[in-house]
Amino acid sequence: MAVRLNEISTRAPEDFDKKQAKEKTARMVEELDDLQNLLFAEGKHSVLIIIQGMDGSGKDGVIRNVLGNMNPQGVTVKSYKAPTQEELSHDFLWRIHAAAPGKGMIQVFNRSHYEDILVTRVHKWCDDETAVKRMRAINEFEKLLQEHNNTHILKFYLHVSPEEQHERLSERMKDPAKMWKYNEKDFEEAKLWDIYMKMYEDCFNNCNNPEWTIVPSDQNWYKEYIIASKLHTLLKGLNMQFPGLKK
Repeated sequence: MAVRLNEISTRAPEDFDKKQAKEKTARMVEELDDLQNLLFAEGKHSVLIIIQGMDGSGKDGVIRNVLGNMNPQGVTVKSYKAPTQEELSHDFLWRIHAAAPGKGMIQVFNRSHYEDILVTRVHKWCDDETAVKRMRAINEFEKLLQEHNNTHILKFYLHVSPEEQHERLSERMKDPAKMWKYNEKDFEEAKLWDIYMKMYEDCFNNCNNPEWTIVPSDQNWYKEYIIASKLHTLLKGLNMQFPGLKK
C-alpha cells in the first residue's frame, strides 16, 4: 500500500501512557549499552541506522538521547551535508559506502544517501529519470550491505507536523542553547513542505526493502520510545553470544 504522509499522525496515540513509555525507554537505553558491547565483541553483525526528517524534526536529539549511552568506540555518527567537490566528482554513493559500518559496529547516518533523491528533486537539480536510476542503485546498495556484510538496516523518517516544525525553528531564534542551529534557509525550505512530502512518499514507496519506520515526532518522548524499541528488538533478535577464549 502506498504511503500517504498526510494520513499518518505526527503524535502518539491518545491512550498511549507517556510515563510508562519514558520508563520503558530508559530501561531499553540502558540495555542497549550492553547489547552494543555484545555486538562489538561477537563481531558477526553490523547495524546501519538511517535517520531522515525535515529541519526541526529532532534528528540530533534522538541520536543523543537514544544512542548517547553507548560506548563511543562502537557507535559512529555521520552527518551528511552538501557534497564537496571531490565527492561530486564520484558517483553519489561513493561517500556513503565509505562510511558503511564494519562488523561489530553501529553506524548512524544523520541524513543519508536519500538526500540525493529528496532535496535534489525538490530543487530540480535531479530530474525524475535520474532519480529512478538512483533509487535502483540505492536498493542494490542496501541489498549488498545486507547480503554481503551481514548489515542490518533500520530506516527512520521523523514525521513532524508543519506547525511543530515552525515552533521548533522559531525557538532557535530565542533559546541561547539552540541559536547555533539557526539557519534562515530552514524557513525557506519549510515553504516547500508539500513538495518535500511528495518526494518522501516516492522514496518510501520505491525504496522500502528494508522498510521505513514512519515515526510520529511531535512529541520527543514518543519518538525516542519508538526508535529505542526498534533497535532493542533488532539487537535482542540476533541471539548474539560472547566469544570464548581465543586459542
